[in-house]
Amino acid sequence: AGDVIALHGDLGTGKTFFARAFIGEAEVPSPTFTLVQTYGRQDGPAIWHFDLYRLKQASEAIELDIEDAFAEGISLIEWPERLGTLLPGERLDVALTMAPQAPDESTARRVTLTGRGRWAGLLDKVAP
Repeated sequence: AGDVIALHGDLGTGKTFFARAFIGEAEVPSPTFTLVQTYGRQDGPAIWHFDLYRLKQASEAIELDIEDAFAEGISLIEWPERLGTLLPGERLDVALTMAPQAPDESTARRVTLTGRGRWAGLLDKVAP
């Protein structure tokens, strides 16, 4: 509980695809219109999947109970830059970009992981 994963990338780079794989369900809808979907789990904290593309102001995220998600669940956040200063400093940033040099550039992606706070130490352990 309390983990925040910020999914960065342009439209079509695979943020929702990443969320589906992380959540472990093929039928995970993009919460573009609902802004948030919550997935309960028997073996751990709930996963809160936010799509903040339509937010006009960061303060609108408070109405989505984002503070509860940060405290009690695992938060996957598409378009995290829309949170401004509300985005927690301790987080894992996952940046997805198209990989134009790949053999199949229509499906290939480049993923860059950046750990902030304790996440930096965790990433150092898996990729020194």
